[in-house]
Amino acid sequence: MKTLPANTPPLILTAALLAVAINAAAQSSALPADKYKWLEDVSGQRSMDWVKTENERSAKILESDPHFATLEAAALKVLESPERLPIPSINGDEIYNTWQDAAHVRGILRRTSLADYQTASPHWQTVLDYDALGKQDNEKWVQKGRHCLYPGNEVCLIALSAGGEDATTLREFNLKTAKFVDGGFTLPHSKQSVSWLDKDTMLVARDWGAGTMTKSGYPFVVKIWKRGQPLDQAKEVFRGNENDVEAIAETLHDADGHQATFLVRAVNFFSSEVSLLTPEGPKKIALPGKSSVEDLLKGQIIVTLNEDWKPEGATEKYAQGSVLSLDLDAVRKDPQHLKPRIIFTPTATEFEQSVAATKDYLLISTLDNVQGRIYSYAFDAKAATSAWKKTKLNTPDNRSVSIVTTNWSDNRFFVSLTGFLTPSSLLLGDAASGAIREAKTLPAQFDASADVVEQLWAVSKDGTKVPYFIVHRKDMKYDGNNPTLLTAYGGFQVSETPRYSASVGKLWLERGGVYVLANIRGGGEFGPAWHEAGLKTKRQHIYDDFAAVGKDLVTRRITSPRRLGIQGGSNGGLLMGVEMTQHPEMWNAVLIEVPLLDMLGYEHIAAGASWVGEYGSVSVPAERAFLASISPYNQLKKEAKYPEPLIFTTTKDDRVGPVHARKFAAKMEEFDKPFYYDEIVEGGHAAGADLKEQAKTIATEFTYLTRKLMD
Repeated sequence: MKTLPANTPPLILTAALLAVAINAAAQSSALPADKYKWLEDVSGQRSMDWVKTENERSAKILESDPHFATLEAAALKVLESPERLPIPSINGDEIYNTWQDAAHVRGILRRTSLADYQTASPHWQTVLDYDALGKQDNEKWVQKGRHCLYPGNEVCLIALSAGGEDATTLREFNLKTAKFVDGGFTLPHSKQSVSWLDKDTMLVARDWGAGTMTKSGYPFVVKIWKRGQPLDQAKEVFRGNENDVEAIAETLHDADGHQATFLVRAVNFFSSEVSLLTPEGPKKIALPGKSSVEDLLKGQIIVTLNEDWKPEGATEKYAQGSVLSLDLDAVRKDPQHLKPRIIFTPTATEFEQSVAATKDYLLISTLDNVQGRIYSYAFDAKAATSAWKKTKLNTPDNRSVSIVTTNWSDNRFFVSLTGFLTPSSLLLGDAASGAIREAKTLPAQFDASADVVEQLWAVSKDGTKVPYFIVHRKDMKYDGNNPTLLTAYGGFQVSETPRYSASVGKLWLERGGVYVLANIRGGGEFGPAWHEAGLKTKRQHIYDDFAAVGKDLVTRRITSPRRLGIQGGSNGGLLMGVEMTQHPEMWNAVLIEVPLLDMLGYEHIAAGASWVGEYGSVSVPAERAFLASISPYNQLKKEAKYPEPLIFTTTKDDRVGPVHARKFAAKMEEFDKPFYYDEIVEGGHAAGADLKEQAKTIATEFTYLTRKLMD
């Protein structure tokens, strides 16, 4: 369960800062009215007419390109390949998997035994057919996972999204009978979260009516709901306020019979308050705001820290990036005076990435200089020194390692291994014995025999060393003429690591392209501090890091501005917009996907208000001044010369929304700047709702990159 970091203290204006604020206010008052605000009417006729015109104009060029049909066929072939790894969800002795292919466009939920799963050709049984359900309901359902009742996970709430939105409809489903439960729990369309208390009781956060949703568009009121009870009679147990991101409830269990329900008020995207639900009501736990309650094991609450923390009355200070445990019974007795035990402490190069519990053990995955590692921890409450004993599991170097699924009933688990040129594999492990072995491996989806991976370093504007991975031909000539695609994310403490992409391999590397992944600040590759180095008004560091990698590629004569393109989505789409407006001379292709671009208006667009902890707010003068200085929409200049970008978004994106992309493109059009535009209807905050739609998006993007960088 992820919680979010501590609220920052109010900004105190010094005389110098006050001068900045006055100047910013003057600039603000001088800003012209936003003439493209009408495009914020997402489904309005005028907006959709504009979208249709721009889509048709761009598609006429890109889809008639001689490369397009071949690239689309290649993309669809790898996306629909029957040899794809079926990602497992382990449940006792059964494996569940959600699968899409040509025959199941929207997908199916299917199962087999754990033993059968490990064979070359498992015998799958369909549990739920989303295509058939959509046809029955006359709705284009997109599956959004399931919320199941512990133990056994037999009864679940199935999450269904109309076209890929974050908002869902929830329906109770029995996995054993493969049927929806007659008269079972049903929650209509809303952005919402649920947590089972027992088979007849759940905690629900959703849109309960006026005054129950935050400015970010998420619920802040949690209610307890009984089976058979009308939804409007559910009883409130917890609430935040409309300025929070959201409020959620999460019930955690362990195999020893411990159960605890946590109520989380997300003050902002990184700051939270955590309470324990007791018979007397919620009791706030004195955790630091920048921390996350992750799991429950052996009666121990597992917590990760994103800030340094010295508990009240303690002599020891715990470093940000640490993983700790708290005794549940002790927390129940006194939630204010906490006595943590250390599980994991970061080093100068190694940082925690994820945590998950099996029946008796805790798994922690880490990055050590952006190399994947995984450990198993056993708890011994009677130990004289450390109560947590570590065992390093044997996984190869130069791969990304991630925990895929753990089992509630025993100590088995799956992890994935992936690398740029190494087909992904799934390893089945047993935390009790420490054994881990390959269970399934993806056959090669492209020819990587001529390629090699390097990790290089660039030096940013302030002297910080920034690592990046580069994938290229072994015989690459250092003549500045190699078509190169550079990508990064740079935000929200998200770590970008090597991964096997059949689409990139088939549509780019095989055709002689160079691929570069930059580990710039803002991510989590080097722990919370790497992220915090680019927060709010420090964000220019992120943009400088990315530009430094681009310049390093040119200095090494790997590529040149004529052959260098950049790609990023969501927060990475903002990165692309900034790089395009700050360094237009450096790139010949800019691929901007589901982006934020209007940083003076982002707080009122879709879920934008939830990201103030990352970007800052226009209500704070110094932060507004900085946002104005980097906002791509506001920094577009009529007199400047820009590369011709491809801007991609989806109408059904209710997270970032299509508004940023539309307004940015409209202003480019006003300034007579060339661009391509692609807005599909479905897909939510992604490339498409089904594999065919995704293949078309991929083909459109690689056709654009081919025209700009290879032709």
